[in-house]
Amino acid sequence: MQKILIVEDDAKNNQMLNDYLEEHGYACTQAFSGSEAKLLFGLEEYDLVLLDLMLPGISGEELVSVFSEKTPVIVLSAKSGVDSKVEVLSAGAEDYLCKPFDLPELLVRIQVQFRRRERQSGVDGSGGAGMGEHVPEQKVYAYREWTMNPDTQEMTASGCSVELTRHEFLIMELLIRNPKRVFTKQMIYEYAWGEEYLAEDKTINVHISNIRSKLKKSGTDSYIQTVWGMGFKLS
Repeated sequence: MQKILIVEDDAKNNQMLNDYLEEHGYACTQAFSGSEAKLLFGLEEYDLVLLDLMLPGISGEELVSVFSEKTPVIVLSAKSGVDSKVEVLSAGAEDYLCKPFDLPELLVRIQVQFRRRERQSGVDGSGGAGMGEHVPEQKVYAYREWTMNPDTQEMTASGCSVELTRHEFLIMELLIRNPKRVFTKQMIYEYAWGEEYLAEDKTINVHISNIRSKLKKSGTDSYIQTVWGMGFKLS
């Protein structure tokens, strides 16, 4: 049974989510503050986290990067502004759902995350990968001073380790595997997120900016070239 950590400080909403998801076959653990959520996350493994942003103790924004290193995070928040969405998606969240929302919509988004994980681990037995399907391969990719191992999710630049979020890693994987090709923002989004491109252009720009910042120390940030009016490619 798939396990979900519900992080919501409103007791009524937390219980509503818990009851609804358990009715649909999920095992849920409830947390009512950021501090409690971080403690529970360190004690047990979860398949997905539902995370409110405005929490007592540790804020949801602070927890996104911690949780997303190990498991998918769906943010549930009353903050509907673009900047808030971009911030948490850039930090590693897989999805963002604005309150109030319908429970059936949340259920579908949760199911999408689990289907995506199955595709990525090859559970569906399809034997191949297209746009948005990232089946692990026994191969290390290399481009100039970069190396990337999809199996271990590790990347180095000029011999130094580069810590990337899951989305950043997938963006880099797409570029490294196709170094001469120009990718539009839509193509990058649909590969890294595995879903239809509905985000603002700013989302991809922020991710590329974050990647360049992480590569700057190695002197290889200029490898990612902006093709104005089109997208991005490697130089």
